[in-house]
Amino acid sequence: MSETTSGVLDAETLTLALKDCPGWTEASGPAITKSFKFKTFVEAFSFMTQVALLAEKAGHHPDWSNSYNTVDIALSTHSKGGVTENDIALARKINGLPGA
Repeated sequence: MSETTSGVLDAETLTLALKDCPGWTEASGPAITKSFKFKTFVEAFSFMTQVALLAEKAGHHPDWSNSYNTVDIALSTHSKGGVTENDIALARKINGLPGA
């Protein structure tokens, strides 16, 4: 992946990387975002727990919210001021979780 000197992915690289991250889109902030919908609150909360474990292991934590059966996630490397390879890697791992 091509990064700027700060580690932030350039626009072309981010566009290409998102092709490998179904459902994730570029948002202002800058960040990448995705909304996940589940049948119940318990399923949504279980998913959040799985994401929390992935994020903690990676040392890279999402901005997110939960409303009943919906989990909205935004990934950005705040210390770098944009989307980095770490964000793309975490998005791929999240997409690989059961129910995602």
